[in-house]
This record gives sequence, structure tokens and C-alpha cells, in this order.
Amino acid sequence: MAKSVYLINPASDFPTYHSGEVYAGKGYESITLIADLAIPTIAAMAPSDFDVRLCDQNISPVDFDTSADFVGITGKITQWGHMKAIAEEFRQRGKVVLIGGPYASLSPEIARPHCDILVRGEIEDIAADLFSDLQSGRWKAEYVGNKPDLSRSPLPKWGLYPNERAVMGTVQTSRGCPFECEFCDVIQYLGRKQRHKPVNQVLAELDELYGYGYRAVFLADDNFTVYRARTRELLEALRDWNLRQEQEKVRFVTQASIDAAKDEELLQMCAEAGLTNIFIGIETPNEDSLRETKKRQNLKINLVDQVQCFVEQGISVTGGMIVGFDSDGPDIFERQYEFAMSTSIPIFSLGALVAPAATPLHERMAKEGRLVSEGSEVAAMPWSTNIIPRQLTHEQLLDGIKWLCNKLYHPSAFGERVVRFIDKLGKRRDPQHADGRRYSRNRNFRPVDLAGLDLLSKLERFGPHEREMCSRISKQVLKKPEAGEFVAVMLLQYMQIRYMYEQGQFWESYLN
Repeated sequence: MAKSVYLINPASDFPTYHSGEVYAGKGYESITLIADLAIPTIAAMAPSDFDVRLCDQNISPVDFDTSADFVGITGKITQWGHMKAIAEEFRQRGKVVLIGGPYASLSPEIARPHCDILVRGEIEDIAADLFSDLQSGRWKAEYVGNKPDLSRSPLPKWGLYPNERAVMGTVQTSRGCPFECEFCDVIQYLGRKQRHKPVNQVLAELDELYGYGYRAVFLADDNFTVYRARTRELLEALRDWNLRQEQEKVRFVTQASIDAAKDEELLQMCAEAGLTNIFIGIETPNEDSLRETKKRQNLKINLVDQVQCFVEQGISVTGGMIVGFDSDGPDIFERQYEFAMSTSIPIFSLGALVAPAATPLHERMAKEGRLVSEGSEVAAMPWSTNIIPRQLTHEQLLDGIKWLCNKLYHPSAFGERVVRFIDKLGKRRDPQHADGRRYSRNRNFRPVDLAGLDLLSKLERFGPHEREMCSRISKQVLKKPEAGEFVAVMLLQYMQIRYMYEQGQFWESYLN
């Protein structure tokens, strides 16, 4: 008899910098900014006689009355509260529950009591045994994956996913990162030796997403540019693929390290392929803090100038910012603000330094007796940390971050950075502009795009400061229309951040 499985990607426990809760919060249908890659990938590993259903809780509620034989739950630390609650509800209803993904792999001792089957590590090489055991009814309590060849990762079953409610599709072209940042858990989960998907496999996944209407794709690599020869090969293929699309072209978003700025040709290739935004862990202008945490790639360079190298190529930068390193004193908040305001980076994800489980930082903090059991280990969650700071009191750190967040995202400061970005944005090289046509020509807006445009119209109603900001930015866009797409995305991110801060009771008008 055929078996069935219900695969769930839980919602984040709280709005984050890069999620989309503001849509539902402002009265629109729930959407997700980035389509979840895990559940359609796992669905593709199930045998053909398995009935598979997917649920992304960011988009639709969990069906606790499902008739599925098994319930599979995956997720990161940001989702653990929902993961646990969903698992407990299904177990009370007599379902067999599997938990896997990054959090289960990094904190198995926490996840194990809440499931019948724990899946640790990457799943490609153990999926056949797992599904075979589920089919036979003789499963093990735990399955442990290895570091698979990514050519074994299947084409995700996007046909089962609610694509119409996701802004960006997702493709992962590599796993792992060779750097040693003390606070990062990527290498603990995916390794320091980066593995790559075959280029043709990447293009096949893009074809699939394009067919489902996606015109923006997140390349979910931990560090897209770190292996230059491979990156060049892939960028050439992405450029050529994009140029072949007879309808609209695709814009790509990814993550990289600042050292890519040293390679002008590489940045040109990024732009020509359609990369329009790159997230970079800037972290801090305090070089002592960078040394302390082994973020060596950010040392001995002018961070502002390096960011500008991306912007000159027509690529916007989103910056990660961290406060609370051992080398950070009470002046760090003013230093971070002054640094941010000197850049052309409108969007920063800002939070206290945290020590995720399994990281070298967590181990060091534990040895020094500086872990706080009730504190959060979620990165970029500005109102909590599981670390006792060295040079700051706990109150100084969190009060300083609140001041910094409110200062950075006051409409006048945010607007100033957006205007600087527009002014410094270089000529577009991406495929949208390769033939001289404007991006908007023949544009077919998806429902999520239309919802975003309508949501944007509400921004200036927030208050007089926001109206003034919108007016100033609009005037600047009229002088450089090609910046309009970038600015629309930034303003939507700004609305999400404001929503996040308001939900956390973190937005304080008196600080502005």
C-alpha cells in the first residue's frame, strides 16, 4: 500500500529582516520573499508511489487534519519554536513525525525528544534508505547524512509548491564556505570544502523556476564568489541563459564576501549575468573585532570603497552588521552609525553578536562561563543575545542596539542612504539592459508583484517624515530611472524592517 508524507517548512518564530510578514500585517495575503527550497527538494527524493504534500507555513496554515502517514518538518534556528509546536501537535494526534534540517543537525539533543525520527546532516545519500524504511514500516530512530556530491541532488518538485505566493525562486549552486568566522555555523553543518552543482543542473533548475513565472531568483549559496574559476564558469552560463530568455530576464540575488570587490572583472561578470543584489557580512568597522572573530577577509581594506566597487557595477549591497564583540566598547554604536552613513548601503541587518550551537564562538563562550541560557542564539535578532559582553553590560548592549536601529532606520537617515545609492549607482550591465530596452517593457506582473506595489503606496502614510523621505527619493529616481527597481525593493525591505521592529516593541519614536 502506498504511503504518504506531509512536508512542512514552518514560519519563522518572529519577523526577520529578510522575510515578508509585513504583507499579511498590512492586510494582504500571506507571502514569502524567498521560496523554500528544502521541501520541494525532499519531495523529489520520495519514491514515485509516495503521495507527497507540501506546506510552507509562511504562506498557508498547517493542516493538522492531514491523512498523511508521516509528517516531515525541516527548519533553521529561527523556526524552532514553530517546529517544536507543530511536531508536538502531530504526535498528540498519533502521527509519525520526522525532524531534519540545519537546526536538527546542529542541536540534535534538543530536537530529538520532539520527534519519532531524527534526520541529521544532508539528506541526498540517505534518502533512499529513509523512504524505503518508511515504506516497509521498519524505520530507525535516527538517520545521519554525509557531505554528498551535489550532482545527486534532484530537480526540486516546484509543481507541488505555492509558487504564486513567493516573490523569489531559489536555486542552490554550492554548499559550504572555506572561511573561519567564529560566529558562523555554516561550516559546522555544510563544511569548509565548498561543493558545487554541475552548471547544467543549475540551468535546468532555472528553467523550471522560469516556467513557474519567477523573474527573481535567490542563489542560496553561503559564499557565491569564493572559488573564482568556478564562479566565472557559472556566471558565463547564467549570462547566456538569461540572454536566451525571450520574455523578461531574471534578476539574481546572492551572498558573497567583501573580498570579491578586488576582482573588477568578476564584478562585471556578476552584473552581466543579472546579479542585482549581494548580501555581504560587513559586520563592523572595528578591526580588532574582525581579528577576534577571524573575519580576516574584511581586514586591511577600506570597507566603504570596497562596497562602492559593487555599486559602480550596478549591483546593490545589503550589509550584515554585528555589535557586541569582545573588542567593542561603549563607543561602538556611534562608530557603526557613522560607518553606515558613509556608505551607499541602505539596508543593514543589525543584531547583537550571538553564539549559535556548535560554533567555535559557542564553545569559547561556554569555557569562559559567558553563555546566557535564556538568551537567543538567533543572528540579527537585535533585542536578545546568549552572550555576556566583555566591555559592555547587557543593558548597555541592548539599549545601544535599540538606539542604533532606530537611528539607522529613521526616515531621514534611511532616505539619505537611498539617495546616496542612487547617486553612486553605476550603469546597468545586466541582460535586462543589454539591448537598450527598459526593464518595464512587456513586464508581466505577478500577483505578488502587484501586492508589493500596492503595499509601497502605503509607506508615505506612515507619517510626515516618511512622506518627506518618499518625496526626496522619488525626485532622485526621476534623475536616474534605472535605479527605480532597486529602490522599490529597498523600500519594501524598509517596510518589513519597520514592521519587525514594531512587532518587537523596538521602534521608539522618541529615539528618532
